[in-house]
Amino acid sequence: MSCAKFIVNGKVQGVFFRASARSQAQELALSGYAKNLPNGDVEVLASGSDAALDALERWLHIGPPAAQVASVRRSAVELGPTGQFRVL
Repeated sequence: MSCAKFIVNGKVQGVFFRASARSQAQELALSGYAKNLPNGDVEVLASGSDAALDALERWLHIGPPAAQVASVRRSAVELGPTGQFRVL
């Protein structure tokens, strides 16, 4: 299992981005979360297969119909010894 953190920038708050990302992640059998950041970005943390993470990243570049994604940054994440996420 792999883990990744994505920071999505653009018009991504107030356009059902988090709910749509959750649905997309569920379809890809990924677990994690999506949350709004104070600067207007959305943070998505997901774990699952490499192929599913790559598919999620492709979707994040598009987002739901009302979104206007400017950029997506991906960071590697590993699980610590007690199961917590650690961004690398």
